[in-house]
Amino acid sequence: MSNRRKRNDRILQGITYLASFFSIAVLLLIIGFVFVNGFKLLNWDLVTHNYVAVTHIAALEDDSGPGNYELTKSLDDDVYYSVKWGIGLKDDVDLQGKTVVVVNYVHPDSPFISLTDKGVGVEILYLSSDYEIIRIAFEGSPSALSTYGSETVINMLDDQDSFRELEFATTGGGIRGSIITTLYLIVLTLIIALPIGIGSAIYLNEYAPNNKITRLIRSLIETLTGIPSIIYGLMGLAIFVPLTIRLTDATGGNIISGAMTLSVILLPIVIRTTEESLKVVPDDYRYASLALGASKTQTTFKIILPNAFSGILTATILAIGRIIGESAALVF
Repeated sequence: MSNRRKRNDRILQGITYLASFFSIAVLLLIIGFVFVNGFKLLNWDLVTHNYVAVTHIAALEDDSGPGNYELTKSLDDDVYYSVKWGIGLKDDVDLQGKTVVVVNYVHPDSPFISLTDKGVGVEILYLSSDYEIIRIAFEGSPSALSTYGSETVINMLDDQDSFRELEFATTGGGIRGSIITTLYLIVLTLIIALPIGIGSAIYLNEYAPNNKITRLIRSLIETLTGIPSIIYGLMGLAIFVPLTIRLTDATGGNIISGAMTLSVILLPIVIRTTEESLKVVPDDYRYASLALGASKTQTTFKIILPNAFSGILTATILAIGRIIGESAALVF
């Protein structure tokens, strides 16, 4: 190899190393930025709270008012407690990084324990820990806003003998609802997709004749795997949503129509994976079972399926992963 060629190789190799180092450095910087700015927001509230914060406007019940509500438990130093109203507030940071005033403690006999809803419909509202106080409006006095801080809100509340309305909200920004909905969606989709998919695979591999129609069916199943999720979503909107509205009390898209749509998406995966697991079962098992007098059905369900269980389990795991991955795209 000539010196010129060696020099060119070293230059190209250096450029390759430099580009690789630059790519890794950018990736590490992105990961570090996300970790540094997002780690402080990771807590159990992310899992235990719903995404949407529900706001309520409430008022005191007719027979309730201030009193003397001595503490029955010790509170943290950053909690400001009103003996007159029996409520403890503190400053906190929500999942979006904003400073808010949250309820830390409510005395069992406090008038805040049970409030009257001033929104649509009359119902009893119960103020509990971790609820965010937005404002407390008084008659003839300025409102106590959460931007003032918990200490100021408590002081303003202590100066009053009643209040006109209280606006508070449940804590939002969490993924609790999404987790629960996804679990429901997984269960419903598997209940629909697995029996149909496994049954179709058994028919195609064990019973269907090897002719043009069977090969056409397999080709169509393979084609289904390449259809974009948005097309399945439009199909669900045009077929399954009206069907569930007609058969149930639903008024729009719902979890049942979503499970039906996802079942159609999963069928190619379940059918192909199950069929491949059935093919790897040795034919000697089939011949031996039939030679011992077992019927075709007995051989399929007592010999073939148990030996193909690992492949069917793989199909189920792949289906669960597809459900989790496609549910958000299907909704939006």
